[in-house]
Amino acid sequence: MNLESTCAACAAPPAATETEIARIPKISLVCPMCETYAQRQSLKPVVVMSCEGACLRGEIARQAANRLCYTLAPAQTVRVCLGGAFTKDTGQRSLVRNAPRLIAVEGCFIKCATRMMQGVIEGLTPEVLIADGLYDFDRELFGIDEMDEDEIRRHAASVAAQIAARLETPSS
Repeated sequence: MNLESTCAACAAPPAATETEIARIPKISLVCPMCETYAQRQSLKPVVVMSCEGACLRGEIARQAANRLCYTLAPAQTVRVCLGGAFTKDTGQRSLVRNAPRLIAVEGCFIKCATRMMQGVIEGLTPEVLIADGLYDFDRELFGIDEMDEDEIRRHAASVAAQIAARLETPSS
């Protein structure tokens, strides 16, 4: 399987790089558990951020990232809270910023996690893996309710295993 999505809509590269401004209210609140987690995990060699989309592709990417980080390679990897990393410059963003190796498990060609974090960390270049190119399924499906939960878990397990196998090779 390809690491890139096989969606026909993404065959053409994006047009000139344009940006849009997201206005995120700053808050002084910090989750102490999140900060402790980030500090405890900061020495791991691979930081994993993931698509958190509510669609089928996002759900498979999310489950794959969790399986990779919490089951298959917990000694090597740390899972980032994308919302925390994107919305405030604290421990989660520091994990992304300081990662010796950063992997983005994207649900599809839109690459939301990568683009979000590139918006708050200039020059960020993660190793991007497009999950929906790593398993076979009916590409007309969109919602998580359109695929059996066991099949979703099987696809996520397959994606996680493929990414775990790549951990033995240097980033591209």
